Amino acid sequence: MGRASKGRAIAAVTPAVILVRPQLGENIGMAARAMLNCGLSTLRLVAPRDGWPNDKAQRAASGADIVLEKAEVFDTVADAVADLGRVIATTARNRELSQRILTPRQAAGEMHGWIGQGERVGILFGPERTGLTNDDMVHADTALSIPLNPQFSSLNMAQAVLLIAYEWTAWTDDTPAQRMSDHSARPADKEELANLFAHLERALDQSGFLRHEAMRPAMVNNLRALLQRATMTEQEVRTFHGVIKFLSKSKHEE
Repeated sequence: MGRASKGRAIAAVTPAVILVRPQLGENIGMAARAMLNCGLSTLRLVAPRDGWPNDKAQRAASGADIVLEKAEVFDTVADAVADLGRVIATTARNRELSQRILTPRQAAGEMHGWIGQGERVGILFGPERTGLTNDDMVHADTALSIPLNPQFSSLNMAQAVLLIAYEWTAWTDDTPAQRMSDHSARPADKEELANLFAHLERALDQSGFLRHEAMRPAMVNNLRALLQRATMTEQEVRTFHGVIKFLSKSKHEE
């Protein structure tokens, strides 16, 4: 079996995903889809059972065609990793080999560091039924194990690719931990909140709700704090103004 293409170049800023003896075309396609979701595009296949290219992989990729089109095929793991400086092997079992075993998150950080230093990096994933053998593992300098339920840690190959690829992309992701949805109006500023509270306070005074002078300061502060915590948008502030105006009008008409 020869390589699918003559080029041996790996993308300069991402690791290569190496699927060793994959058994199902569907899993190759789903792995490609997971890769592209996370910005990876270099796929290498070692002795795929059903040959290559594979129609089932194409269908399962759901549009990740660029990954499959660039995929290279190798006869052996040794051939697939020959041009790489660093290789991480995924494993779910304890081995007889003495290797560093990293979590996906730690591995992501180290891969970014290695690639930043100009090294080429690859990640080995074993076949669906058996995983990587010791003969496969010896081609790696580092092992990776995903911490899962010790009573049931079996993962589909594509699931494993997605988990590790996600950690790779999340390492440098700067998405805020919390944000408003894209279709929402902008957050209200403090002046808009102050005007809203002033409107609310006037309406509460007119309704007699704040008639107890001794309790008024605490009630006012609690309501003001409530509005601050609400993280309202400017559209919500306008709506709230309309609610207060309507309720005040309805009260006067009684």
